[in-house]
Amino acid sequence: MESSNMANPAEKGMFKLITIVSVLIPVVVAILLFMPAKLDLASEWVYFLPHLNAVINFSASLALIAGLIFIKNKMIPYHRASMSIAFGLGAIFLVSYVIYHASAESTSFGGEGIIKTVYFIVLISHIILAAVALFPILLAYYYGTKGMVEKHKKIVRYAYPIWLYVTISGVLVYWMISPYYTH
Repeated sequence: MESSNMANPAEKGMFKLITIVSVLIPVVVAILLFMPAKLDLASEWVYFLPHLNAVINFSASLALIAGLIFIKNKMIPYHRASMSIAFGLGAIFLVSYVIYHASAESTSFGGEGIIKTVYFIVLISHIILAAVALFPILLAYYYGTKGMVEKHKKIVRYAYPIWLYVTISGVLVYWMISPYYTH
């Protein structure tokens, strides 16, 4: 039975853990992006990671859309599988993204004019929403896996569209900047 408040100590503990993780990950990513010297994690293979990340984001987008279709058709096991795939892809993406940005300089966008403005609007909205998306995504996933359906539905109203936007805009950002990769 679902409670409207967090009386359960395990739920309170998970809420605290989700909060800590949701703050720490964007901070660590920001540090890696802006640190003056990059780590020497490997040689040339890391330059493949942006391409892999685009494939991961695209696949996560498909899993998210499939998850929505499945839940709308009350196909709960398929919905859970799709969302777990999207969640797993997100975790793989995060590891790959961190490895790349810890070891390689960021690529500058070389376009000019209106396309540069469009690129930066998409990029900035992607970055901001990616940073804030983690908390509601983790919370929604937790509630879903624990069968807290009402809490899950409530948070998903916000988490899902943000998550879908972040995965799709990640692919768009890659597509727009890919001509400027030097490796």
